[in-house]
Amino acid sequence: MAHCDNCESHVTKAYHRVFSDNSGVLHACSRCHDQAKMLDGAGVGEVNSDR
Repeated sequence: MAHCDNCESHVTKAYHRVFSDNSGVLHACSRCHDQAKMLDGAGVGEVNSDR
């Protein structure tokens, strides 16, 4: 099962194939990016605004 190497969240095989680096490491997924925005003080509407 494919997963994010940063937060261990499940991702699809296609997501992993597209967004991982050349060595197959997925450094961050969409969940990681949302968590980073929340830690920076973004509200829920701001976190989802770029999707």
